Amino acid sequence: MNEAIRTALQACRRHFTSAIVFSALVNLLFIVPMLYMLQVYERVVPTRGHTTLYMLTLVLLVGLVTMAALDTLRSRLLVRAGVRLDAQLAKIILQSTLGRPSQGRQRNALQAMREFDTLRQAMTGPAILAALDAPWVPIYVLIAFLVSPWIGVLAVVGAILVILLAIRNEQVTRARLQEANQAAGLTYSDFETAVSAGDVVRALGMRDAMVSGHLAQRSHMMRLQTEASLAASGVTATSKFVRQFLQSLALGVGALLAIDGLISPGAIFASMFIVGRALAPIDQMVGNWRGIIQARGAWNTLNELLNQAGPDIALTQLPRPQGQIEVEDLHVISEDGQPILQNISFTVKPGQVIAIVGPSGAGKSTLVRALAGAVVPNHGAIRIDGADQRNWDPQRLAEHVGFMPQESTLFRGSIKENIARFRNRLGEDPAQIDTDAIAAAQVAGAHDLIQRLPGGYDQQLGLGGRGLSAGQMQRVALARALFRGPSVLILDEPNSNLDADGEQELLQCLHQCKTRGTTILLVAHRMSMMPIVDGLMIVQDGRIAAYGPKHEVMQKIGAQKAMSPPSPTPGVA
Repeated sequence: MNEAIRTALQACRRHFTSAIVFSALVNLLFIVPMLYMLQVYERVVPTRGHTTLYMLTLVLLVGLVTMAALDTLRSRLLVRAGVRLDAQLAKIILQSTLGRPSQGRQRNALQAMREFDTLRQAMTGPAILAALDAPWVPIYVLIAFLVSPWIGVLAVVGAILVILLAIRNEQVTRARLQEANQAAGLTYSDFETAVSAGDVVRALGMRDAMVSGHLAQRSHMMRLQTEASLAASGVTATSKFVRQFLQSLALGVGALLAIDGLISPGAIFASMFIVGRALAPIDQMVGNWRGIIQARGAWNTLNELLNQAGPDIALTQLPRPQGQIEVEDLHVISEDGQPILQNISFTVKPGQVIAIVGPSGAGKSTLVRALAGAVVPNHGAIRIDGADQRNWDPQRLAEHVGFMPQESTLFRGSIKENIARFRNRLGEDPAQIDTDAIAAAQVAGAHDLIQRLPGGYDQQLGLGGRGLSAGQMQRVALARALFRGPSVLILDEPNSNLDADGEQELLQCLHQCKTRGTTILLVAHRMSMMPIVDGLMIVQDGRIAAYGPKHEVMQKIGAQKAMSPPSPTPGVA
């Protein structure tokens, strides 16, 4: 069990302990109706004692009201335990999920909160109540033996049969339910992705194709869920039949024993009640087996996620970096085992501007994502001012590294909040945040653009930054990368959606950053960025083909082109 989950459960120990105590009291009070029956048949009816009947009824009423109150308290305690569990684990799960680099991320991480809610809700459902009542099954069996050995044997046989049916239910439904749950998670994830990109789907005429694909996924999901439900329904129905038959049989056996004078007439109905109560928790667990399987799957998923995340270690707070970058034998491997980057080694001095170029698919974006900490290398080291990137506190290092990905991902909220990296949610001074956000926008050349918008800096963006054009999103993303003057600036094709004027403003921005000593690495496909560049890195097939001062690398490329033989003309022998 993961330490975070163990700690969270320990925080809920008082709730669970109280729920167990209340379950014991509830099960004890369940005996009150049985005693009422016995007393009515054995004392009230033979003696025609009205007063005795009134007093017994009053005792029954008090007992049942107390049992209902305790049952309510037990349910409320479990609900409170779910709330406490959410308070203890939700933040850890979100941090573990959002803090994981995209490289190698598994699908279960994307469903972590959904799985957690499934587990939390299972803690307040009928399955957990049945589990709390299950330890009392032997007590009711013992009471059945006290009434009559034959009633006890009947209760034991019934309990064994129902337990065997529960085991059978596990065998026929576990694998099918797990497969169905996985298919459901994939279906929902794909649907959410399609909805978030609904404008692209409509613009490209993909609606019918996406609907058809989603319906096919739902059909597969429904088939798996139907198979699991049908398999479980047969076992559940059999379990209910066994419980009801044995409960009725207990009435018949009790009547037979009463005829032979072995038990009193009142014990006839008590026998039926005891056998039914002994089998009820197990039967209830069989009926809620699907929820139990889902909760167990959620438990395993969360354990796996939190174990992979590793413990949080309070790393030494290193000083603000100067911008020295050293990469040593860097390797990045894809999820399917294919190498993306191999043997990457280079050094960037503080204040240098390095352009990273190369053909599409060469690994340029993966390289800058690794430098920004968005991808964890499989081998090698990235050093910032001599300190291994892994020895930096990720949150603190991110304050000194401005990263602008190829896709200018913005988030739902105001433009100011996006530029300020939502620091307002951490309780920082609003006035200082405003000052820093505006300063970053001015350096990025986005200040005038933002002021011309209807809401200015307070204009609200939709999911994915909807409400801005691609060029506007890129300007805002650049301002976000420049927030509070990072020591290192990493830009992945920052001019891909900019016009000529936008490129000039970008060059001015980079020149200003270079003047104040910021180390800049940028992936570029256009020669317009070359005037400000100090060094040039060429990446091909996941390796560095050339790296050095700009003029040396360009001379080397020119010499290679001059020496290479001309391509044969098509059709000429």
